[in-house]
Amino acid sequence: MANTTKWTIDPAHSELMFRVRHLKIANVKGEFREFSAEILSSGDDFNQAVVTAEVKSASIFTNDNNRDTHLKSADFFDAEKYPTLSFKGTSFSKTSDDEFVLTGDLTIKEITKPISLQVEFGGVENDLYGNRKAGFSLEGKLSRKEWELNWNAVLETGGVLVSDEVKISGELQFIKQA
Repeated sequence: MANTTKWTIDPAHSELMFRVRHLKIANVKGEFREFSAEILSSGDDFNQAVVTAEVKSASIFTNDNNRDTHLKSADFFDAEKYPTLSFKGTSFSKTSDDEFVLTGDLTIKEITKPISLQVEFGGVENDLYGNRKAGFSLEGKLSRKEWELNWNAVLETGGVLVSDEVKISGELQFIKQA
């Protein structure tokens, strides 16, 4: 990529969240509080940019200590053995003026599978300190069983305690590096 521009995540202005159905009746929401990400673009043009990210699995937070401890255990992320989730983009394609599809390989517990995310580009702006920033919102979903996040419990009424489908979203700001 000629004239490559590097953008890094602004952790103070970024969130990586998820939600999953619990008891088939409501969503439980959570987030990962520690993650990094980088975009390599052609200036301020993000079409065909290269996106990479790493997430600390032990940073999972759902506002319930018992649930968080369980999610960090071998039943789910096994954070001690697998401290990092990673994403390596393979395509970042513009579909309209402010929309992209981000496709890449997501690795959880050494299992790598492709995933596609819908991305809305919020624009590029200078902050009050002169930093050039780019903003993005992303959404997608995945089947947790594909990454062997298999733990579940069967309900008396049929069905399961935790759905297989996990919806992921992010509100992300990146800082242009000099």
